[in-house]
Amino acid sequence: MPPKIVITMGDSAGVGPEVIVKALSLPDTYKICQPIVIGDAKVLASVLQFSKSLASEGELRLNPIKDIRKARFNYGVIDLFDLGNIDIDRLKPGKVDPMCGKATFEYIKKGVEIVQSGKAKGMVTAPLCKKSMEDAGFSYPGHTELLAELTGTKDFAMMLVGGNLRVVLVTRHLPLKEVASSLSKEKVLLAIRLGVEAMKALGIDSPRVGVCALNPHAGEWGVLGKEEIETIIPAIEEARKEGIAINGPLPSDKGFYDTAGGRYDLAIAMYHDQGQVPVKLLSYTKSVNVTLGLPFVRTSPCHGTGFDIAGQNKANPQSFIEAIKLAVKLMKR
Repeated sequence: MPPKIVITMGDSAGVGPEVIVKALSLPDTYKICQPIVIGDAKVLASVLQFSKSLASEGELRLNPIKDIRKARFNYGVIDLFDLGNIDIDRLKPGKVDPMCGKATFEYIKKGVEIVQSGKAKGMVTAPLCKKSMEDAGFSYPGHTELLAELTGTKDFAMMLVGGNLRVVLVTRHLPLKEVASSLSKEKVLLAIRLGVEAMKALGIDSPRVGVCALNPHAGEWGVLGKEEIETIIPAIEEARKEGIAINGPLPSDKGFYDTAGGRYDLAIAMYHDQGQVPVKLLSYTKSVNVTLGLPFVRTSPCHGTGFDIAGQNKANPQSFIEAIKLAVKLMKR
C-alpha cells in the first residue's frame, strides 16, 4: 500500500496550488503515494478552471473532506482537507496578503497534527511567503523553523537535493553579515551528523563528506579569516573521530566541483546561498528541500512562491513532483 502523505497548499496567492494540481494530475503520483491536500477548496477549484486539460483520463475533480477517513485516493479525484480560510473574492494572485499568511500557517499546523496522529507518514509543503505570514503575526525564517517549533524539534537542518548534489546547510535564512558570528563547532558538527544520517536513509551507508570553508581559499591559514581554524576544523576533527569519512575545509568552488564529480556524497555548506547556488545551477527545476531531524519526513520544492507568474498557468511542477518522489523514498527507508 503506498504511503499516505500530507500536502500543504502554501501561500494561496503563489504557485503552490497550481503545482499541486499539476503534480496530482499525473497517474504516476498515485502509484507511489496516497496524497491528501490541506488547503482551501475555492482556491483549488479556481486552479482547476484553467487546468482542466491536465488529467489524462477525464477531468480532475475535488473531494473536499473534514475527515481523512473520507479520502478516496483515486486518480482523477484530489482529496482535500478543506479549511475554508480564504476569501476568494479578496485573493489576488501575486500579492502579499496577511489572509494568505494566516491560512498558510493553519495548513502547516493541521498537516503536522495529521502526521503526528499517525494518519499520514510525512509532509510535502508548497512554498510560503514570509512577508504574508509576518503581516499575519507569524514571524518565522521559513518552513524549517516553523516545523521544528510545532514538533518540539531541537536539532534540525536543511538539506538540498538536486541531481547528484546533496548539500546540508549549517546556517539558513540569515543576513550574510550575520553568518560568521552565527557559526559554531556544534552547529557545523550537527549539520555533518544529520547529513550522514540522511545519506544512510538514502541508501549510502558510509557517505564521503566534503565540508566547505566559509572564507575564500579556505581562509589562507587565517590570512582571509579565522573561522576555518577556530570553528570548522575542530568540527571536522570531531566527526573524523566518530568514524565519518570527511575532508575539509574546502574552498567552496573546489568542494562543489568535487561533489558534483562524485568524489563526495555530501557537501556541508556554511550559509544559504553557498549551498543553494550550485544545486539550482545544476538542477533548478528538479531540486528538493528536505528538513532533517524532524520526527517525520518533510520535503518541499526548492523554488519560492513565484508571485510573478502566479495565476497564469505557467508554473513548472517538476520540483514539486521530485519532492513527492523523494519523500516517498525516504519514508520507505
